[in-house]
Amino acid sequence: MTTQTMNEINGDLEALWPSAVTLRAAGVAVVLGLPQDALPFVIHWGGDIGAQDADSLRELALHAQPPLATNGVDVPVIVGVVPENAAGWTGTPGLQGHRSGQAWSTRFVPVSVDISDDAPSGGSVSVRAVDVDAQLSLGLLLELLPSGLLRLSATLRNDGVDSYTIDALDLALPVPTRADVVFDMAGRWAKERVAQSRPFTVGTHLREGRHGRTGADAATFLAAGTADLDFGQGEVWGLHVAFSGNHRVLAERAFSGERLILGGELLLPGEIQLAPGETYETPALFAGYGAGLDAVAARFHAHLRSRPSHPRSARPVVMNVWEAVYFDHELPRLLELADAAERVGVERFVLDDGWFGSRRDDTSGLGDWVIAEDVWGGGRFRALVEGVKRRGMQFGLWFEPEMVNVTSDLATAHPEWLLQVPGRLPVDFRHQQVLDLSHPGAFAHVFDQIVSLVREHGIDYIKWDHNRDLIEAGSTRTGRAGVHEQTLATYRLLDAIRRACPGLEIESCSSGGARVDLGILEHTDRVWASDCIDARERQQIQRWTAQLLPPELVGSHVGADRAHTTRRRVDLDFRAATALFGHFGIEWDLTTVSPDDLQRLTAWVAYYKGVRGLIHSGTTVRRELEGGDLWLHGSVSPHRDRALYAVILRERHVTWPLGRVRLPGLDPDREYRVRVGGPGPLPAYDPRIHPSWYRSGINLSGAVLQEIGVHVPALDPDTSVLLDVEVVR
Repeated sequence: MTTQTMNEINGDLEALWPSAVTLRAAGVAVVLGLPQDALPFVIHWGGDIGAQDADSLRELALHAQPPLATNGVDVPVIVGVVPENAAGWTGTPGLQGHRSGQAWSTRFVPVSVDISDDAPSGGSVSVRAVDVDAQLSLGLLLELLPSGLLRLSATLRNDGVDSYTIDALDLALPVPTRADVVFDMAGRWAKERVAQSRPFTVGTHLREGRHGRTGADAATFLAAGTADLDFGQGEVWGLHVAFSGNHRVLAERAFSGERLILGGELLLPGEIQLAPGETYETPALFAGYGAGLDAVAARFHAHLRSRPSHPRSARPVVMNVWEAVYFDHELPRLLELADAAERVGVERFVLDDGWFGSRRDDTSGLGDWVIAEDVWGGGRFRALVEGVKRRGMQFGLWFEPEMVNVTSDLATAHPEWLLQVPGRLPVDFRHQQVLDLSHPGAFAHVFDQIVSLVREHGIDYIKWDHNRDLIEAGSTRTGRAGVHEQTLATYRLLDAIRRACPGLEIESCSSGGARVDLGILEHTDRVWASDCIDARERQQIQRWTAQLLPPELVGSHVGADRAHTTRRRVDLDFRAATALFGHFGIEWDLTTVSPDDLQRLTAWVAYYKGVRGLIHSGTTVRRELEGGDLWLHGSVSPHRDRALYAVILRERHVTWPLGRVRLPGLDPDREYRVRVGGPGPLPAYDPRIHPSWYRSGINLSGAVLQEIGVHVPALDPDTSVLLDVEVVR
């Protein structure tokens, strides 16, 4: 074994690493080392370090390597954005693949680098690298967006004369050793996005999504953080895979000290086989750094709101009739519901499942997107649409375009259009099979049926559902696994329908919240966060959906007094206050509601219309108080001149009364007036329940409200109070 002196090592480094670049935006800096004979690596991803001159960057790059690990390889191991075993890295490699068993380990060398340094609004680095021996080309793109999010993607091209199989292509980001905690989410149907954390121990924390859709149990946002991580404190480095099919994320700590977070598409065996000249492009990874979880959430929200496709109009009050009528469709009954919807102020009326083909329950008709003659024939469907629009509401309609019942006319006529392995259909899932949208005939059939209905009836809105996992999802055309192609075909279909029907809005629903990701939101206008609209459960679901999405993209409805999914009863005011912090709607048989509750619901609808501009443009803040028994969330306007907070009692606390509640996000140098929010009238003042300021409000500075806070009314479990805060000077 030969031993190099540090001078020799530094000499090699000077030859190999002559440059580095800093990207800066919104208080974030990314310093990228650019070796001449290896892939780029991240020297720093975190807080802004200010402008650095070329000499400082060169010095930083030259000495970015760690000391040699004891009993390790004889050169410093630098882990690139696509980690390679050839560099001495023995953790998870970025690219896993082979050419019939050959070319299984790569060593990419850059051949071009394109840098756009556009501080303070971000910048990008694009690198093209080749491995001549493996006959592969790799393109890397790293973009620091104006929001401070880092977006990464890679493209692999087969330059050889025979096929190359990709098993995985993951992108990696290092995090510092002070990141001692791993944070992500779990869940199940009707209880999506449950936060969880664990120590960042040596080894790999792996989260795989193999549902063929994002999944109710998806990690959603995988992060590493400091031990004091919370909504408003600590440091956090996290990522999200913007893809609606199979995916995976990893947090990995090596024996040699490196800590990485990685992510990418999860590829099934043989799913991506590149013919000569073909390319594979990874889904985008979005990575966020911030001081506290709220800071990273704000970056995601700012990015989504900056998109040209982001909804700009006021988010209309929705009524969905599913929990009111289920499959029991009758014109008089639905027009009666439309009357009630109009009276309370609904702006969009949505007819759910059961209007088409032989669909009278969930065992039949799925895939036959034609008006059911026995229920809606004779002009009755047109009468419903026109009746809804005469009442001043938009009309929405439910579809599940990616699925079929085996008993449907479509499946009977085209069994070759169903995803399957040779010789057998996958197990039924809600009596459904999956329609292969990558098949040109199936794609055209669904497109034609949906577009013709939208155009003929002037449909304004589609609730696009997706109610089963993709199990054994193989293509009858290729015999290979088909989740990747199905996901991309779904994106293409959504885009084609939107181009053909300008102004149409589409909601992504998937057994509730099983397809909530930034991939599907490039092609839709909102998501349905969960089939559970029990307000207590929804507090948790919406709280953590907000880590990724701003409230205007998250459907949130007022349900019946007894929740259909949990059988729990909670008061109307709590249900409405919960739905307020989203895209507000109603899913309740209003023909059975008492006059008093109808009047109260009408007041809440009017209140939502008055504050939706604030909620749908403001900065989301969250806090956990009194050991988690008390929750706070709210929205602070961009100019910090207005805020609306909800304080919720989750459990009875061990001591009483509760302490003061501090209100985050305000300008410490301005004076604010705090009042009880929500539709009036306020209950009569009772000194045993209400703080002294309850009747007339209180004026305090932002500094006092953030550091000392205010007492709030006494609350029972599963009740809340709104605090409306407005600047006075």
